[in-house]
Amino acid sequence: MRDLGVIEGGCLAARGGRIVFAGTRGDFEREVTLSDEAVILEGTDRTVLPGFVDAHTHLAFAGSRHEEFARRLTGVSYEEIAAGRGGILSTVRATREALGSDLEEALARRLDRMLLHGTTTCEAKSGYGLTLETELALLDSLAAAAAGHPITLVATLLGAHALPPEHEGDRDGYVKLVAEKMIPAAARAGTARFCDVFCERSAFTVEESRRILAAGKAHGLTPRLHADQLSDSGGALLAAEMGAASADHLDFVRAEGIQALAGAGVCAGLLPGATFCLKSRAHAPARRLIEAGAAVFLATDLNPGTSRTESMQEILALGVLLMDMSVEEAIAAATVNAAHSLGLDGVTGTLQPGGSADFLILDVPHYLHTVYHFGVNHVTTVVKAGRVVVEEGRVTWENGENGESRDEDVEG
Repeated sequence: MRDLGVIEGGCLAARGGRIVFAGTRGDFEREVTLSDEAVILEGTDRTVLPGFVDAHTHLAFAGSRHEEFARRLTGVSYEEIAAGRGGILSTVRATREALGSDLEEALARRLDRMLLHGTTTCEAKSGYGLTLETELALLDSLAAAAAGHPITLVATLLGAHALPPEHEGDRDGYVKLVAEKMIPAAARAGTARFCDVFCERSAFTVEESRRILAAGKAHGLTPRLHADQLSDSGGALLAAEMGAASADHLDFVRAEGIQALAGAGVCAGLLPGATFCLKSRAHAPARRLIEAGAAVFLATDLNPGTSRTESMQEILALGVLLMDMSVEEAIAAATVNAAHSLGLDGVTGTLQPGGSADFLILDVPHYLHTVYHFGVNHVTTVVKAGRVVVEEGRVTWENGENGESRDEDVEG
């Protein structure tokens, strides 16, 4: 993870949305012939990186939890707020009311903001509906958003995000609903690639999580898992047992869980935005995970309650400054490793011939500035599948439905 394969003064060429050359200027001049229609982007004294891959987001939500944020600042815990039907259930109420055009407009704004900050691929979860109908509707909304936006979106069913109020006192009934109705319906619709569970003492037990993930696997949905975020819940061990694509959060993971993840080839998703916003003294042990051989990735955990950010650049800084990662490790974690966790090896996350031409031009002379000069958006240009979709800090992609230019500023 510390070897980024940096090419000083390098050149990149793409055709048909795919990278066909990445190397030195001398090799470029010998091997590449540009057509008369070629678009040339100048990156002198700037830095080119693969597009960021944000592999853990809760993109499909409505409403705001700024008042809960203020309460946490006074010392009220996340779990205390959840016990009072705040937290996730607060967002469930708002999201159920906003299903339809309001939610779709919010999704488009968030995707644009992510794009402006350099994200070209993201994972997005449902989880704020918690009924069969609303969870399927959220997945449909994500599919519609993906069809009309340059960001590649990979959807995850998170029906087991929290126990909905309709099933208070009937935990088994809700687990049965997720495992026996929600998962098969999502699989039939083809709107989700993964199945996730919030495995935590305030959410779902290890046994409940195992039952749901097993049902997902039986229907072709690869497991992901919220694991060991607020306590040592045993989630990492379950993720290893189930052969999950990833175990995410891991703030309280034990040494046994670290070794189990590394041994099983389960990616370790670190979400320092949530740790930061919760003012937690516990941070995922990035150094121990990396040294154990786990494939570590960084993600925003974009959500309305505990990590309200679309910027992977901010997450790079937090990964380095809070979790003792090197800048090189953080960049690898936000690109190639994140792509691996989504099953997109060789497709995105690197700048290699054959891969999708997803890359960024940053207005910095060296990649170290991505963390050294933190708190600002360094991205000036975003190219997705060979198309310039952000130029000089403005969204410029064309809407897929009507061909109208999206040449506009988006609040960043």
